[in-house]
Amino acid sequence: MRKRHRLILIVLLVIGALIALIGYLNRPKAVAVIIQDVTTGEVLSSVANTRAGTLKACRRARLSPSIGGQIKRLPVSEGERVKSGDVLLEIWNDDLAAQAKLARREVRATASRAREACVIAEVAKREARRLRHLVKTNLASEEAVDKADGEADARKAACNAARTSIEVSRARVDVADAALARTRLLAPFDGTVAEVNGELGEYLTPSPVGVATVPAIDLIDYSCLYVSAPIDEVDAPQIRPDMAANISLDAFAGSLFKGKIRRVAAYVLEREKQARTVEVEVDFLNPEDTKNMLPGYSADVEVILKRREKVLRIPTEALMEGRRVFVLHDGDTIEERKIETGMHNWSYTEVLSGLRQGDRIVVSVEREGLEDGTRVKPE
Repeated sequence: MRKRHRLILIVLLVIGALIALIGYLNRPKAVAVIIQDVTTGEVLSSVANTRAGTLKACRRARLSPSIGGQIKRLPVSEGERVKSGDVLLEIWNDDLAAQAKLARREVRATASRAREACVIAEVAKREARRLRHLVKTNLASEEAVDKADGEADARKAACNAARTSIEVSRARVDVADAALARTRLLAPFDGTVAEVNGELGEYLTPSPVGVATVPAIDLIDYSCLYVSAPIDEVDAPQIRPDMAANISLDAFAGSLFKGKIRRVAAYVLEREKQARTVEVEVDFLNPEDTKNMLPGYSADVEVILKRREKVLRIPTEALMEGRRVFVLHDGDTIEERKIETGMHNWSYTEVLSGLRQGDRIVVSVEREGLEDGTRVKPE
């Protein structure tokens, strides 16, 4: 009888073990997730641009001559560094150069005639003075003196007129030089030639008023770059010049650059089918950060409104709707927990209650199959 009871007990144990084994083997597979510890650190309150911003140069000139003509000189090439005042392009201008030379020679001729007239005026003045002395000794008549004085005054007026003619001739030189200058493109600042549209011998046509055309020379100063980005009109009133900002560029993924607000536009951009925005410009705090950057890169800005340090925080991506998070519990299962939050941005959210430092939470909440009680395994 005792052996029979022992046999039944063994059978029951075996059956229980088999059931446990089957249950263990058939249990749901653990979901692979990313786990992070709840830590303390810095949390920022910030606003960001609504659409991609653009990296721009502080100084950029798209240059074209104000008159049409055939390209005579093109001393620069793309990528070349130039100094302010360097000639970038020159249109055929032999006729205008000849007119400028003629105007300068006319100045010299007019100056010579003025010297002649003034010498004659000086002689007439001395003659009139001599006759006045002779009148005192009755060796000259009053009539001769009057005539000499009139002649001296006339010669003096001729001298003054000749001197004024010099100024007129010099003004003609300025007019000729101005016409000649319109045939040359000069660098308005130190920079790099980004683009050249034209070849020697080609004919350039000036842009009609109000019609944008391709510039003959695109000159950029790479020493100063900034970001221009649109901020939603709702967030714009909180932003002021000199506020701190973070800058990120798609071309430099993973890098964050420190910046400062340089300007907030004084008007709202109103465009059809787009949210109304305010343009904000951000300078790089460290100019060396822009060393390998090119104007035109897409960029994003995060304007720092408030900053708190050494507060309990979690990655913002771990927070679900309703301020809920998944907390690792009993080693390999998760439990859903509601928390109270404070300041937040795209990176971190401040935790006011519901979590403690050292708690482990699920960051990859978008994984399928995650719910209260789900088995997980850290990636």
